[in-house]
Amino acid sequence: MKKRIYLDHSATSWPKPPEVKKAVLKFMDKVGANPGRSGHLLSIEAARILYEAREVLATCLNMRDPLRIVFTLNATEALNLALRGLLKPGDHVITSSMEHNSVMRPLRSLVNQGIELTVVPCSPEGILDPTGLEREIRERTRMVVLNHASNVTGTLLPVQEVGSISRKHDLLFVVDAAQTAGVYPIDMERDRIDLLAFTGHKSLYGPQGTGGLVLGERVHAQGMVPLKEGGTGSRSEHEQQPEFLPDRFESGTPNGPGIAGLLAGVRFVLSHGIEQIRDQELRLTKILVEGLKAIRGVKLYGPANLRQRMATVSFNMTGISPSEGALRLEKRSGILCRPGLHCAPAAHRTIGTFPEGTIRFSLGFFNTEEEVRTALEAVEEVAASGS
Repeated sequence: MKKRIYLDHSATSWPKPPEVKKAVLKFMDKVGANPGRSGHLLSIEAARILYEAREVLATCLNMRDPLRIVFTLNATEALNLALRGLLKPGDHVITSSMEHNSVMRPLRSLVNQGIELTVVPCSPEGILDPTGLEREIRERTRMVVLNHASNVTGTLLPVQEVGSISRKHDLLFVVDAAQTAGVYPIDMERDRIDLLAFTGHKSLYGPQGTGGLVLGERVHAQGMVPLKEGGTGSRSEHEQQPEFLPDRFESGTPNGPGIAGLLAGVRFVLSHGIEQIRDQELRLTKILVEGLKAIRGVKLYGPANLRQRMATVSFNMTGISPSEGALRLEKRSGILCRPGLHCAPAAHRTIGTFPEGTIRFSLGFFNTEEEVRTALEAVEEVAASGS
C-alpha cells in the first residue's frame, strides 16, 4: 500500500499525539460520568477535567479567568454565539474579504435581520490594511470581526493593530482563531481581543467536536443571548437560565471525552512551546514555498514574506483544475490535500481564484522534510503532465 502523506492540517490535525488518544479512552474507561450533574466521585472527577482544560487554555491564550472560557462544539458554534448573541438590528459590523463562511454566513443571515455589514477588501495576497478598516467605522458600528489567519492562503491578518483601533473606538473585537490557536502566540490582553473563537481539533491537537469562545473582561454575559438554554447542573431550582459564566452558555451534557482529549492536546502544545512549533512549521513551509516557485506551470498565492503567513499554501497548476490536480496527487503519491473553495468563497474572490479555487497544502507539526520533498516531486510530475 502506498504511503500516505497528510497535508490537510488546516482542516483538522492528524495524527493526534498519543497522549490525546489515551486521555479520551481513559475518560471513557475510568470516568464516564456527567460533570456537575451528580455529587459522586466520578462526576466530580469529570468536572475537575473540564476545569483543568479551561485552566490550560487560559494559560495558552493569556486569559486571567478560566471561567470566561465557554466550551462549544467548534469555532463555528463559538462564532455564532458571539455574533447572534450580541448583535441587534441597526448595529453596523466590519469584517474582511478573507473570512471563512463561519463568519460570513451568520453575518449574511443577520443582515436579513437588520444589521449592516461592511466587508473591507484585502489585497490579492490576502493582506488587510488596518487604516482602510478604520475608515469604515461609523456612528452605529458596534463590532469588528476578523480571522487571525486565512485558511486559504495562510495570510496573517493584523489582529494587534485592529485590536488597538477597535479599542480606541470602543468597539467589540471578535477574532476567529481557528487557524492560529496552538501554533501562533495569542494574547487576549495585548491584542485587545474581546471575544476569541477557537477550535480544538486543529493546532490544539484535540478531538473533533471541541472548541470554545473566550469572553474578555469587557463582555458582560448578561448582555449576550445564549444559542441554547437548558440544564446546566447549577441553580436547578430555577426555570430561568443562569446568568453567570460559563453556565449561561453551556447547557446540556458536555463532550467529556473530547474535552479530556483537548486538555491533553493543549498540554502537548505547551510542553513543546508555541514558538517552537511555529518555527518547525515555518521551516517546512519555506522548503515547500521555494520548491513550488521553482516548478514550471505552478502559480502560488499568498504573501511572499513567510513571517506573514501560517503553514498553509495554496497553488494551482496550469491546465489542471484543482480537483483533478488533487486527485492525481493522491493517486500517484498518496498526497492527501484539499482542493476547491475551502468554505471561503470571499477569500477566493479576493485572490482571484473563484469559482474553481486552489489546491491547498497545509503542514503540521508531525510532517517531515522528506514528506515535503516527496510532495514537491509529485507536484512537479503532475504539473508536467498538463491537462
